[in-house]
Amino acid sequence: MSTHMRENESYFKQHALKISPEYRQASFTSITSLALTVIFLYSSFNFAANTIKPFVFGVFIAYALFTLVQIVITLKIKLDLKKSGEIRKSTRVLGYFQLLSILTANVFVATFAFQLIRKEKSPEYIFAVYMLLTQFFIIAVSALNLFKPYVSDTFLPSMGFLIITAVFYLAVLIFTAKDRGGSGKARLKFFLGIPLVLTAITGNLFALVIGIHFIREKWRNNETSIGKWYKIWEKISANTTSMLGLFFIIFIFSISICSYLTFDYSMAVDNDYGAILQTPSLTYPLGTDNFGRDLFSRIVFGARISLIVGVLSTAIPFLIGGFLGAISGYYGNRTDNIIMRLLDILYAIPGILLAIVIIAAFGSNAVTLVIALSVGSIPTYARTMRANVLMVSNYEYVESARALGSSNLSIIFKHVVPNSLAPMIVKSTLTIGGAVIATSSLSYLGLGVEPHIPEWGNILKIGSTYLETHSYLAIYPGLAIIALVLSFNFLGDGLRDALDPKLD
Repeated sequence: MSTHMRENESYFKQHALKISPEYRQASFTSITSLALTVIFLYSSFNFAANTIKPFVFGVFIAYALFTLVQIVITLKIKLDLKKSGEIRKSTRVLGYFQLLSILTANVFVATFAFQLIRKEKSPEYIFAVYMLLTQFFIIAVSALNLFKPYVSDTFLPSMGFLIITAVFYLAVLIFTAKDRGGSGKARLKFFLGIPLVLTAITGNLFALVIGIHFIREKWRNNETSIGKWYKIWEKISANTTSMLGLFFIIFIFSISICSYLTFDYSMAVDNDYGAILQTPSLTYPLGTDNFGRDLFSRIVFGARISLIVGVLSTAIPFLIGGFLGAISGYYGNRTDNIIMRLLDILYAIPGILLAIVIIAAFGSNAVTLVIALSVGSIPTYARTMRANVLMVSNYEYVESARALGSSNLSIIFKHVVPNSLAPMIVKSTLTIGGAVIATSSLSYLGLGVEPHIPEWGNILKIGSTYLETHSYLAIYPGLAIIALVLSFNFLGDGLRDALDPKLD
């Protein structure tokens, strides 16, 4: 028996590196942080004037310090796992130093540090970490307006509310870190859940998820029982890339809401001919365009349109295509042939070409843009739902519902559709990124929203004319588009793994 145990222990030590999530995340964090450090080093030099930018060089020094410590931690984790099969406390203590990286906005190192200091990490703790980081980034980005000539009238009270909310989120994070799942804390969780749900009005959806979970704890009959959706969030929280993608999406969504109160819209749309083509500075963090408009404010406000159009142009075909696919797949025969043949005609037309035709016919505005991008995506969602319904309709519980006399509509919407949504959800998250690219592409071609409205495609179009002299005008909106698209793709990959029953 002892020989068998020693063999298992030896096998575990040999494969500890492969199965350790901390080591994988440490390696990923080291690589990304090193890449950012090199970028800041390159950006700190002004090659035209042969000078060094002091502020950017200072950021490089800070990033280099935390990157060096991160590499040391990665090596120590590797040695610990090879030697004993687990990470030693002395290695985890280094995570407390890495927490300071939050002051440099290094989200990769900060998230790793929060997870390193905890040996056992619940989904609530991980979501609380990202909830606090989201709030911190919102405050930090909004605080940059202090260096502008003027701020909005609601700036100070809004910042005060955001800071108070951040302190509350910190208290919730500490609570989740110390929570051991005892039954006596269900009442406290309920009272914490209510303000968490209310503060989600700022757009911090991490707070909404944690708040709903805390409120449901009070009515949970069996504390050991974990619902289906909790298991899904548990899998997603263990996926670093999907959580980083979700973090950026929620941050963009939240800053889009908070910008109504903390940003001045006139900085993004009013011409200021005394500040034309200014280089990045504290007053203008990302510089100004050819009309003197603040590029930083334009990108923040442009996130609203890019995100809203992307989500709506995915939600509409999700609902319409899902409904048509469910009806087609369930009834079959003539109904199936009629619906699918009509959708085949629509599917034969290239989506971007159909969008251009619709915009040319009805004019370029946000509403037309949403409709134009939605129509071409309906057939793909209908086909996905139809395939799922054809499979689910043959399950035993559907046959039982028919035998009990349930109506067809009741069977479709109570039994068939809910069990066919998983692939649709995954598809929607993966296609939102494509919708964001299509939105920016049409705006770049002059077929999106009006030219004066801040939208990432419009901003990129203006910046493309200054690639040789003021390349930052195109780089920053381009990076924003890439980051948002990658975030949705990462989240979609995580959802696909979490919703795949074969991995259970």
